[in-house]
Amino acid sequence: MSVDSIGDFLTVIRNGILATKSSVELPYSVMRYSIAQILKEQGFVRDVVVSDQEAGKRTLKVVLKYVGGESVIHEITRISTPGRRRYEGFQGFKPVIGGLGLSIISTSQGVISHKKAEQLGIGGEVICTVW
Repeated sequence: MSVDSIGDFLTVIRNGILATKSSVELPYSVMRYSIAQILKEQGFVRDVVVSDQEAGKRTLKVVLKYVGGESVIHEITRISTPGRRRYEGFQGFKPVIGGLGLSIISTSQGVISHKKAEQLGIGGEVICTVW
């Protein structure tokens, strides 16, 4: 049994890309939904859909994005793990692949991209990087 639900979420996305699936489905959580929304806003996934399967059970469907048969997401990596949290101030964010990728940060303002965190002047826990 895994206690890292965010790591599991990212692994499901990675495995879906490797299997060239059109979408992946997971149990819903607010954190997973927030991360998926950022990926959608930044153009890494096509769509994010929340649906009610049974009474009280919600699922999160992430529709993956491909261009010319190649996935838009080349790499998605968990940075802060349950055993080792990693925090950065807004001036400490390192560019991901020369600025082509992004970091997803958990802040006091919610889960946001590192670009928005720099604009707001706030730091937080670096959840993952994607490019």
